[in-house]
Amino acid sequence: MLTVHHLGRSQSERVVWLCEELGLEYDLKRYERDPITFLAPPAYKALHPMGTAPVITDDKLVLAESGAIVQYLVARYGEGRLQVPPEHADFANYLFWMHFANGSLQAVLHRCLVVRRLKLAPDHPTLLATRERVERALKTVDAGLAAHRYLAGSEFTAADVMTVFCLTTMRSFVSVDLTPYPNVVGYLGRIGKREGYRRAMRKSDPEMTPLLT
Repeated sequence: MLTVHHLGRSQSERVVWLCEELGLEYDLKRYERDPITFLAPPAYKALHPMGTAPVITDDKLVLAESGAIVQYLVARYGEGRLQVPPEHADFANYLFWMHFANGSLQAVLHRCLVVRRLKLAPDHPTLLATRERVERALKTVDAGLAAHRYLAGSEFTAADVMTVFCLTTMRSFVSVDLTPYPNVVGYLGRIGKREGYRRAMRKSDPEMTPLLT
């Protein structure tokens, strides 16, 4: 039995969403963050040696890392859905966005979160450099969406599942104005109309309004 261990307001929403888009049967186990530290509870940390979200269990398998989980579920249960085959013209584009989500976009947003907490002077080089990298990353996404309805082309894929968290829930941790990126805003509007996304957010974080603007 596939079980998705979901930590509230975390990357594990990606896994719930993917399961909904694929129509998979799964058990959803929700965990709440500590109200003081905002960290995962001990029961969640005990699931995997890394102690971080997300985690799935699939019979005897215990797997962490959202990128690995998304790739595993698409390969094992996707039956060709939500992925781009190697012979397709958009294959390289699909791979880029799959890895850009955690490798670049989420990483620089997390750096921004840390730097802001340092309360540096407005002209501090580290603050300015971080701001520039956030803008560069968002401009890259916006430019990619100028030519396509979804990140990897005309069709919704797992690359979108990987990326949307950075543009929505991640902004509840580090505020980012998306107004300068109209293609991103339009994209999030399309995502917000997807029944799979709406079901996933209702199940994973029913008390949270998705940041789609």
